[in-house]
Amino acid sequence: MAVARPARIGVVALVLGGIVVGGVALATSTNDRGTSGQTASTDAAASVATTAAPEADTRETPTATAAPVEMDANVQAQLDYALTYWSDYNTDEYGVVDGNDCVNFTSQSLVARGWAMDEDWYTSGTGSDFDFSSPWVSSTAFMNYLADSGRATALTDDQRDQVKLGDVVQFDWDNSGDRDHTAIVSRIEGSGDDIVIYYAGHTDDSDYLSVDFAITEKHPGGTAYYWSIP
Repeated sequence: MAVARPARIGVVALVLGGIVVGGVALATSTNDRGTSGQTASTDAAASVATTAAPEADTRETPTATAAPVEMDANVQAQLDYALTYWSDYNTDEYGVVDGNDCVNFTSQSLVARGWAMDEDWYTSGTGSDFDFSSPWVSSTAFMNYLADSGRATALTDDQRDQVKLGDVVQFDWDNSGDRDHTAIVSRIEGSGDDIVIYYAGHTDDSDYLSVDFAITEKHPGGTAYYWSIP
């Protein structure tokens, strides 16, 4: 019998994310990390920080056995970037949106994946010279950009079986229709009705944070959405 999604936090099945050895992704046990009290806004007018944010608290995740899966080189580059800079911000190449850096970080990971900036989605400079478009830093503007540009396909949380590593996850904490937080899918476990998705991101700094935990414990009643990237 399928287990209800809110009760599936921590359910371990087949792991599809992790490190790569010889071109094959290997899952490893790790820790969920995240600060409590996420308050990401969709407002792009955030102040710019010049120093990296401190590491967040740690929280244990389920231990799972390694399972090899084929990994696209571009997706691997994206995940390598996300797992390198989720807590140690890449301030040498990018600016930081103080207190609301989630979309900025997700955008950076997509550049690492091979996406080219365009006239609507871009950034330049660092520190006090940091400049950006609204879709580069705002969750709602980024949602609209992805929909209008056709660079990704929208999925609901009921379509978890179509979500892949490197896809974008967005959250609507209060179900108002906007988007309040954005991150990168960094790990997927399970199958069928028992799929558990983890994400890496900034603001609520994390490398493997459970979507189920986010919408049942951190923000009860929130809704997750995804963008499937070809």
